[in-house]
Amino acid sequence: MGATVPKTVMITGVSRGLGRALALELARQGHTVVGLARSQEKVQALMAELSQGDSASSSSTSSRHLLKHLDVRSDSSMKEFAKLVVEERKIPDIIVNNAGTINKNNKLWAVPAEEFDMVIDTNIKGIANVIRHFLPLMIEKKHGIIVNMSSGWGRSAAAEVTPYCASKWAIEGLSKSAAKELPPGLAIVALSPGVVNTDMLVSCFGSNATLYQSPEAWAPKAAMMILNLTPEDNGASLTV
Repeated sequence: MGATVPKTVMITGVSRGLGRALALELARQGHTVVGLARSQEKVQALMAELSQGDSASSSSTSSRHLLKHLDVRSDSSMKEFAKLVVEERKIPDIIVNNAGTINKNNKLWAVPAEEFDMVIDTNIKGIANVIRHFLPLMIEKKHGIIVNMSSGWGRSAAAEVTPYCASKWAIEGLSKSAAKELPPGLAIVALSPGVVNTDMLVSCFGSNATLYQSPEAWAPKAAMMILNLTPEDNGASLTV
């Protein structure tokens, strides 16, 4: 299976929750992580942890990983990051569009406009910005897999998280539509992680979030699934 071949995997929202757990798991398996997130402090802490893993398995002092403090909502930042990735020869084999946010529980008409915009700009436009600048690099290489993180709430509905549900339903449609535009050898899939105890789940469920699996328990299953996706999966809606 493809998982035995070292791959370069780009993860947005890499500094916390699912993104962080997935990055550590992939690095542990010997894959190269390219990542970005909004928190400079958390990005630096993760880079230090990944570099420690490198030094434990290699005499090289320079990390094979590339992490940057960036916001997917900025199209110009994604354009510049794509240039850097080309210069560093780290064009991803797989992109995991994981960066996401959720509104505070509230009826739609009570959600402030700024909060609604934050959800839409991060969860939908952020993915579009990444695809705009990185998919052409994959097309040039004639291979690549893009995983757009969806949600059970991208396939069902819930009260008080309407902006989030709307954004994830949009990602399901975006993924299926974009899949029809790809040349052979590439794939775009929508992937629901299942229910995992992250800060976002705590925002919705409160203390009940602890009833669900941790990101660390989730990551090995997710990594196996993501690493073994193929062009035949193009357009699929999958669940870890």
